[in-house]
Amino acid sequence: MTTGVLLINLGTPDAPTPDAVGRYLREFLMDPFVIDMPAPLRWLLVNIAIVPRRKYQSAEAYQKIQTPEGSPLLVHTRALANRVAQSLGEDYVVEFGMRYGNPSIKSALEKLQSSGVSRIIVVPLYPQYAESSFETAVVETKRTAHEHGCEELLTFLPPFYSDPGFINAWTDRIRGSIDPHTTDHLVFSFHGLPVRHLTKFHADNQPPSAECCTEINSTNQNCYRAQCFATARAIAAQLELHPDDYTVSFQSRLGRAEWISPNTVDVFQNLAQRGVKRIAVACPSFVCDCLETLEEIGMRGKETFLAAGGQSLQLIPSLNSQPQFAEAVVKSIRATATAHSVAATPSNA
Repeated sequence: MTTGVLLINLGTPDAPTPDAVGRYLREFLMDPFVIDMPAPLRWLLVNIAIVPRRKYQSAEAYQKIQTPEGSPLLVHTRALANRVAQSLGEDYVVEFGMRYGNPSIKSALEKLQSSGVSRIIVVPLYPQYAESSFETAVVETKRTAHEHGCEELLTFLPPFYSDPGFINAWTDRIRGSIDPHTTDHLVFSFHGLPVRHLTKFHADNQPPSAECCTEINSTNQNCYRAQCFATARAIAAQLELHPDDYTVSFQSRLGRAEWISPNTVDVFQNLAQRGVKRIAVACPSFVCDCLETLEEIGMRGKETFLAAGGQSLQLIPSLNSQPQFAEAVVKSIRATATAHSVAATPSNA
């Protein structure tokens, strides 16, 4: 029996042009998991207020990071899928799809179906749980699979924010990228979310706070902010960092809603004003380098830090298709496939 594997990443425009970026932004922002308001209001906000202006700004940003092979996120996701496929071997068929844009989840599922797979292990490439990333990928995959009559074949891997392979891969990436003698401080910058997206994942329906995010427990086990802090603590422990040696922050704010804090921009400015001259930044909510890492942090974030008095900002590359990370993904897939096989075996076999 052949096992199918579907890796899912967020997505990227087909080209760094205003028209292509506009199409991508409309698909992304019209997702109710991303902008959680009534559909008519969301349509007006996206199509009247956001996209007509933002598509030009975003296109300029995408142009700054575009490579000859294409968008970095697409290039790195493809490379990761290829490396995972090579390691898994001939008993597996690996495809990748994007929640928004191309290649689509639909096209990936169609390829897996045409290969005659007996089951499909789905790997959303989002380390921490959020409705606007992990959950929407799961829902869309189930919906598409239902339309194609293969929903019963799906098994989803959970968020891997504390997976030892993921933590070890980031630890080695950071350790191999920075010189501790020339780096004053490490910043873990995660993608931000509106506070209202997280309250439902706390037992008391209260906003996340510094206190509630100090550990993962039964009251906040699906809290994105708590999982981000857990990831940072695990990596920092492996690196033997003192709590004063690193800061956790959240980037990519959009709109006027209250967002989880602290804000990465504020952290950069505060560090510089405190006399911290040289920082390194890791972004462990992104497994592949993309606009949010390369342009937002590596370019605009660097400008912000230098303008506030800093001397250097080093962006640590994402895991991308790093062999150690690919092997961590492979290990999780094999474990899931084995568990599935055991569960499917009759007890009297």
